[in-house]
Amino acid sequence: MHDFKETLYPHYGQWFSVDEVLYEQRTEHFHLIIFTNARFGRVMALDGIIQTTERDEFIYHEMLAHVPILAHGQARRVLIVGGGDGAMAREVLRHATVEHLTQVEIDAAVIETAKRYLPNHCAGAFDDPRLQLVFDDGARYVNTAQERFDVIISDATDPIGPGEALFSEAFYAGCKRCLAPGGVLVAQNGVPFLQGDEITQTAARLMPHFTDVAFYAAAVPTYVGGIMTFAWASDTAALRAIPGETIAHRFAGAGLVTRYYTPATHHAAFALPAFVKALTAKA
Repeated sequence: MHDFKETLYPHYGQWFSVDEVLYEQRTEHFHLIIFTNARFGRVMALDGIIQTTERDEFIYHEMLAHVPILAHGQARRVLIVGGGDGAMAREVLRHATVEHLTQVEIDAAVIETAKRYLPNHCAGAFDDPRLQLVFDDGARYVNTAQERFDVIISDATDPIGPGEALFSEAFYAGCKRCLAPGGVLVAQNGVPFLQGDEITQTAARLMPHFTDVAFYAAAVPTYVGGIMTFAWASDTAALRAIPGETIAHRFAGAGLVTRYYTPATHHAAFALPAFVKALTAKA
């Protein structure tokens, strides 16, 4: 294989030159490939869609983990749905205040492969005693689990194939029942310039269950097409209005060393372009 062409969008996309294929197989749920690229390092794709690269994964994972945890301020129990590469667990567990992390992943092969071929992603997170791994369908888990969580992070693939259920209203209803009072749900929500319907649909599916529904954004080069959005849902609107000084104090207290996230980017991420606001208003 000399190059990899992503298949997410018709008529548009990206390609990576492939220096070496490190691993390729058909798992129970996905076609999984990990290869090296001279500019982006090790790259993982599922079913023809780029999931993560060593070069820029920190942007996505820092923004999806630290924004809700620092906004909450007292998150002790966290749930990750998806996140098989381990980088989301890595970022969540950097918060010493997190006492327990449950991660629900549908495909054990993704985790085992990531441990071997993407060790910088998980960085030992799977060995942390605070982490409990559950191999299950995420939508089923949130609708049956007895535990309650302060923060839920949906680190899903695109809403194609196994990931589709994690964008359904049934999934969001399950997340609501799993959230402790004052909790917050955040979720990967695609690139709005090319996946605008996802924002409108997500907002419409969240609004019956949460009183405060919003989106925030970051630019991740791997996810082509402009900024990527993250859904935010809570019954505590004050969490989005925590003063910058408070976020800065919590950030300093956490002792985090980040490459993208700062208290300033935390607040700026919620300032969305007009076309994105229009997509949410459709809901």
